[in-house]
Order: sequence, then C-alpha cells, then structure tokens
Amino acid sequence: MAYDEALAARVRNVLPETGDLRERKMMGALCFMIGGHMCCGVTGDALMVRVGHDGYDAALDEHHVRPMEMSGGRKPRGFVLVGPAGVETEDELIQWIARGRRFVSTLSAK
Repeated sequence: MAYDEALAARVRNVLPETGDLRERKMMGALCFMIGGHMCCGVTGDALMVRVGHDGYDAALDEHHVRPMEMSGGRKPRGFVLVGPAGVETEDELIQWIARGRRFVSTLSAK
C-alpha cells in the first residue's frame, strides 16, 4: 500500500529535526523513527501513531481512530491509525505526533 505524500510532508514539518530522527520505509508505510523506535508514520491516508499499551484504549476511544492491522489480521496493541478527519488541522496532527513522541521518550535508544 502506498502512503499519502502530502500527509508525510505535514508530519515532516511538525517533527522537530533532531540528530536521532530517521525516516524508514517499512511494509508500504513511511515510518518516523526516534532513537531507533517508531514514533509515528503514514500508511495509506492514515497517520500511524505508537501510543503504547497504556495509551492504547484511550486512543481508540477518540474519533477517527482505529487499531492498526497487520497483514494476516494481527492488531499490535500500542499502535493506532488516525484517519484523515482526525488530523485535518495542524493542531490535531501536532497532538497525535506528540503522543507518539511521549511514548517513545520512555524507551531506551537502540
């Protein structure tokens, strides 16, 4: 599956440039890695956000959010997809990316 280039550009504009920020194409998605861990990404027209196990249920309770589903139907707990309507505004995009950054900041760098 291809990813939305316009959404990827918006994510790039929001993420601050740091020495440990990397982009990586994986499984048809564009992932943004911080300290070697995926923070967020773009798959299709959705924003993929790593919210962690503890933030997963709360994230799913929000509008335009669904579980991330891998091929084969596996739904890894801790990752969600935010549909286009959930990141229409810059503030919405910033808030979702901040959630991913907050979770990744709790992990040791790889």
